[in-house]
Amino acid sequence: MAVSLLWLRQDLRLRDHPALLAAVADGSVIPVYVLDDSGPGTHPIGSAQRWWLHRSLERLDEGFRALGNRLILRRGRAEDVLPGLAAETGATRVHALRHYEPWWQRAENELSVRIDTVLHEGNHLFNPRLLLNGSGERYRVFTPWFRKLLEHMPPPAPLAAPEHVPPPSIFPHSDRLDEWTLLPRRPDWSGGFNVWTPGEEGARAAFRAFLPKLGAYEDERNFPSRPGVSRLSPHIHFGEISPATLWHHAAKQAGEKARSFLSEIAWREHGLNLVDQFPDYATRNGRALFDRFPWRDGPEAEADFAAWTRGLTGYPVVDAGMRELWQTGWMHNRVRMITASFLIKHLLIDWRRGEQWFWDTLLDADIGANAMNWQYVAGSGVDAPVFSRMMAPFLQSPKFEMADYIRTYVPELAHLPDETIHMPHEHGCTPPGYPLPIIGHEAARARAMAAWDACRGQ
Repeated sequence: MAVSLLWLRQDLRLRDHPALLAAVADGSVIPVYVLDDSGPGTHPIGSAQRWWLHRSLERLDEGFRALGNRLILRRGRAEDVLPGLAAETGATRVHALRHYEPWWQRAENELSVRIDTVLHEGNHLFNPRLLLNGSGERYRVFTPWFRKLLEHMPPPAPLAAPEHVPPPSIFPHSDRLDEWTLLPRRPDWSGGFNVWTPGEEGARAAFRAFLPKLGAYEDERNFPSRPGVSRLSPHIHFGEISPATLWHHAAKQAGEKARSFLSEIAWREHGLNLVDQFPDYATRNGRALFDRFPWRDGPEAEADFAAWTRGLTGYPVVDAGMRELWQTGWMHNRVRMITASFLIKHLLIDWRRGEQWFWDTLLDADIGANAMNWQYVAGSGVDAPVFSRMMAPFLQSPKFEMADYIRTYVPELAHLPDETIHMPHEHGCTPPGYPLPIIGHEAARARAMAAWDACRGQ
């Protein structure tokens, strides 16, 4: 009986997995996950995501065992580990879902030289390289890209999981998951992560819970004190539920009212579309003009950056967002924009510092979405508004009714009424122990616009 390797990465599921089904059709299957910390270069799996990965791999192994198989764990460069594993086991082929992150593309290319490698689509709504404009060129701007994507929607219907995954006659050696020390110790800072249930069944349960709220998503999604968002993003990043599954069930549930939610799924994939075109998008400005932007550095800037990471800026909504991120590994999207804008424009700190912080602390950190969103807020991206668009936290906070959100994550302010909690310093009621704003909004705006003028040579 032929033996194939099933190479798993950010596709940790059994349902709607074309590579798994193709491997089963070939014969015996050895499912393998390779922890590759060298291939991603500047972006190895972040600390928060390692916690999720541990839990997700546990659940995936349980799923394979229920189907008569088991998950093999190895560590190293995937393009070296997999041919070695094939030599050990007599496997002659690797099946995998295609990935578009630059390091996975390099690994796929090198692997295909050493062993028969079959890449399947199925981890994205559509192959981004096939979405071309009338001149046969790739899109950089989301709106026309999304219109083109819709011409190819819906995606193929999701596939059922196999009823059995034929095992090899002898299982190869596997690392023990605990040996990888993915979970934090001394100290264990993951206590707040218990709000999540990693794994395919956790993803399906979260999606089922969200579906009844889908019709109100457009109206509710910008209010972090309301349960209006899906909180599916970590599950999507790790591939515990496929985009096709989300698309078909959301459209069936809400029809045209699902469009706003589906556009957010597409927005995430647009990030991969950009990274596929610009592999260094997470470290290099999309607009060369920003290469001479006068970002702040030195001790004062470092102190401001530290205050931002700890949620001690004196701007309640910014501090709530940064503390939510640290406690739960996640942050509401509206607040992500506010906190990113604050770092870039109020503090004049390079967007790449924020991108790296989010990469390490977000459970859903995705190279495309993370880089695209930071460059969008900075104005440095190929699809971004101008730098002068500057969010005012003291206006955003009451506009989107964030009082209860602030109370949840900034308990020092929990006793304040809605009228004062958004800007307690303006009302003279800042409690002891909570900082005053590290810079006033108007002073920050004047400094930011001066830096922008200097960048443009004015």
